[in-house]
Amino acid sequence: MKSFKLLFALLFIIILSCKNGGKKTYLPNSIGAINTLIVVMENELWKSQVGDKVREHFAASSLGLTMDEPLFSIIQVPPTVFSGTVRNTRSVLFVQKDSLNLAHIKSDLYSKPQKVAVVKGTTESELIENLENKADEFIATFKTLEISEAQNRFLRSLNKDEGIKEKFGVTLNIPSLYKVVKQEDNFVWVEAQIPKGTVNLIIYQMPGDSFKVDSTFVRDIVSMRDSVGSLYIPGPDVPGKRTHMRTEPAFSPSVFPAEVSGRKAVEVRGLWDIKNYPMAGPFLTYIVNDKTNNRKMVIEGFTFAPATEKRDYMFELEAIMKTIRFTK
Repeated sequence: MKSFKLLFALLFIIILSCKNGGKKTYLPNSIGAINTLIVVMENELWKSQVGDKVREHFAASSLGLTMDEPLFSIIQVPPTVFSGTVRNTRSVLFVQKDSLNLAHIKSDLYSKPQKVAVVKGTTESELIENLENKADEFIATFKTLEISEAQNRFLRSLNKDEGIKEKFGVTLNIPSLYKVVKQEDNFVWVEAQIPKGTVNLIIYQMPGDSFKVDSTFVRDIVSMRDSVGSLYIPGPDVPGKRTHMRTEPAFSPSVFPAEVSGRKAVEVRGLWDIKNYPMAGPFLTYIVNDKTNNRKMVIEGFTFAPATEKRDYMFELEAIMKTIRFTK
């Protein structure tokens, strides 16, 4: 019986090996800093209009920040240098003149998880056209991959506080660096110290019938944010003046449809400031339609870091907010 079992196991392994063509399936773990993109293209092509088109899309300014910061930190390398550990970079854009004319995305070519966007063309004009047509798709794919990587890194050390779950019936994967700084009946604020400021996350809920009028939608969102800021987020003491967080009145926030935790939502990006005091920064808000509990769940991240690049801090907050799960 033991011999029969051993023979069966060997046959099973041989069958699997044949199905895989005898190839090894092992891939190393991908590497790279969050929001880093390796662009593989010849140096002369990088200096041409093709390189300009890559920079136009993939190094475009991130939305809703106080400083001009690119979507991705780009590292360009020629194909001859794209070898060894460099090939294990998580997000890769490969642009090459070729006898083929195509643009598509491949997964886990050299490492995992990994996305390699491949753009080929017989002429520079074809390369530019393919980049123009596919850039938005590639950017969304890279961003999704980077969000997932950030979320996986959170799991190494999570905040164990149950206050948000007990109060709102939702969970969030919040890194242990963040600490609760305020709790009210309908408000929780967690904060993490960074070298030149703080990154912050707040969560509260609104009635299910909020924001029903399309013509006043953005104005109502601003009013909601300003009311919450007035109640719960004070600014520094200024003699004879009341200070609190509000939406920067000089700039209207940008609003987009979104989906969070399988529910319809809106994404709001803009700038906050402190009334009667010179402090400001970017914010990102998700308003999630929770029909089950007849409410709008609001989660918001904002950063205070004067004269400091904030893209990666805001990206971390976005990744945290997108881990929200409803437990009731």
